[in-house]
Amino acid sequence: MNYGKRGLITMLAAMTALTVSLSACSGSNQSEEPTNSPSGTEATEAPKDGKIVSSPLTLTYYVQGLGNAAPGIKTHNDIAAYQETEKKTGIHIDFQSPTTGQEKNQFNLLMSSGSYPDVIEWGWNDYPGGGVGAMNSGVIIPLNDYIDKYAPNLTKLLADHPEIKKEVSTDDGRIYAFPFLRADPYLRTYFGLGIRQDWLDKLGLQVPTTIDEWHTVLKALKEGDPNGNGKADEIPLLIKKDTMLNFSNVFLNAWGITSQFYLKDGKVAYGNIQPEYKEFLETMRNWYAEGLIDRDYAATDDKQKDAKWTGGLLAASELAVGGGIGKYMTAMSEKDPGFNIVGAPYPTLKKGDKPVLGQITPIFNSVGAAITSSNKHIEETVKWLDYKYGEEGSMLFNFGIEGKSYEMKDGFPTYTDDIMKNPDGMAFATALGRYAIPFGGPFVQDKRYQEQNVALPQQKDALSTWMNVENGDWLPTLSLTNDESARLAAIMTDVTTYRDEMFDKFVMGVEPIGNFNTFLKTIEGMGIQEAIDIQQAAYERYLKR
Repeated sequence: MNYGKRGLITMLAAMTALTVSLSACSGSNQSEEPTNSPSGTEATEAPKDGKIVSSPLTLTYYVQGLGNAAPGIKTHNDIAAYQETEKKTGIHIDFQSPTTGQEKNQFNLLMSSGSYPDVIEWGWNDYPGGGVGAMNSGVIIPLNDYIDKYAPNLTKLLADHPEIKKEVSTDDGRIYAFPFLRADPYLRTYFGLGIRQDWLDKLGLQVPTTIDEWHTVLKALKEGDPNGNGKADEIPLLIKKDTMLNFSNVFLNAWGITSQFYLKDGKVAYGNIQPEYKEFLETMRNWYAEGLIDRDYAATDDKQKDAKWTGGLLAASELAVGGGIGKYMTAMSEKDPGFNIVGAPYPTLKKGDKPVLGQITPIFNSVGAAITSSNKHIEETVKWLDYKYGEEGSMLFNFGIEGKSYEMKDGFPTYTDDIMKNPDGMAFATALGRYAIPFGGPFVQDKRYQEQNVALPQQKDALSTWMNVENGDWLPTLSLTNDESARLAAIMTDVTTYRDEMFDKFVMGVEPIGNFNTFLKTIEGMGIQEAIDIQQAAYERYLKR
């Protein structure tokens, strides 16, 4: 399995993932009986102007709202790429979005209603049984035959890249959604450790690469007054609890494990019950006792984290390349011109070893546009969705409108100053969001978007550093049956709650590390081996795809 093949990026350009959500809605023309085979769909003669339809057609489409959009951008139909797509295809989309903060509840209401929009864009692993469960329950339809017949762009992509087809297919070979795809590791890595290079320079320190070096550097940052205010107020390290336990692997990687399920010698394992996890906890406990970890790490939210970075208090933390390094470098450019954050390597135990488990997202993370059983215009819908995987649609949704949001310079689609240096002070994503949405949707994300989104040299260097990881032991996206999904959720809800509670107790010294065996026995009693067996069975099915 090779996620890093770059031929896909050369062939296509398209979009990044938009986490999507739904609320109750009925699809168009739902009084008719749905037809679920290509031979049975009501095909229309292709119009001579190249459009998909010869008469007006509106499809309903549920997708998450646009969040912090630019003024005047109320729905997806206000985005230039969608306006141009409607001109090209003749199909109008009735975009409908859930209330912010109510996405999951409204999705559940929609699923129980039995009346669906024509298309649902969703992270289908959140549905019981995933995409398989949604197909088996009759919510969405298998797309293989429709893709073969009506989606030449996606068909060619999957034929040219069988490793991609394996990722987007279920264990029984079905495809349930037009997928959002990231193929190049440059697009799939965006998170890691960041540290104040200017403070390291002031104290004559190098960027740490091992756990021992981190300990030395953190002590020096605590004691050396790098912010120069004469007070011992520096916070050497902040690792937010939610990222440490549920997302980030920035220090646990050093022991060759993760806080999730992963592969150990080719078999599924759970990191928090490995002997190495005890060693990790001992290290974090010692660092916390020495005052090297923020005393308030467990209660720190994003706003408080921002304040600590921009207030000249924090030396290091886990960071995203855009919403971390980019955000803080921009915010501090005038206040403190010397402010400089760099990406630090994922640490190891031995000097010179290559990290084994960094941050990397799957090629396909289950987010995609699925066609529901209520859809009466399947052929037209498939053709409309396939447009985004072709060259023209790809350019539209990654870069927008030539001459307005980008210009071709030596064959490279270069964003204009209206995007990169917006005169109204709009952030890059906000300015670009008027024309294109490469940060969300069912297409292939273009590497050239990210190369411009990550504009600062510190960001580019951080990505290069964070990508220098083996990453061979991450589990791929797996398909679970309805029963497996329900049972796994029941087990892991209890396990995760207990693990989170005990992490704080161990690190803060409330619970002696000597009680680690009791911790293990408790998790074993919650059924962790059954959870591992479920994942192992799903992984073995994946290998046979």
